[in-house]
Amino acid sequence: MALRWSDGAELDLYEIGDYIALDDPIAAERWIDQLRDRARRAALMPNAGRRVPELDEDNVREVFLGNYRIVYRIEPVGILVLAVLEGHRRLVLDR
Repeated sequence: MALRWSDGAELDLYEIGDYIALDDPIAAERWIDQLRDRARRAALMPNAGRRVPELDEDNVREVFLGNYRIVYRIEPVGILVLAVLEGHRRLVLDR
């Protein structure tokens, strides 16, 4: 399935990368690459992700990498990543 990133999810990645880069720019780049790879793997089996607890929508799922949540919506042609956030943060989507 195709993988797309919302503007908000792209911004999340930049903010995560910028924060990690304060201590280690190379680690930041590696971590962002791993998050992107995890999203690519989610696109291969989108229904394998768990339903997002904050939402009552079967087509909005999430997968984890470490403490980070990658939240996506299953669409007819693929998935759209909606947000990337630390696991302890509550999901808030602008729709």
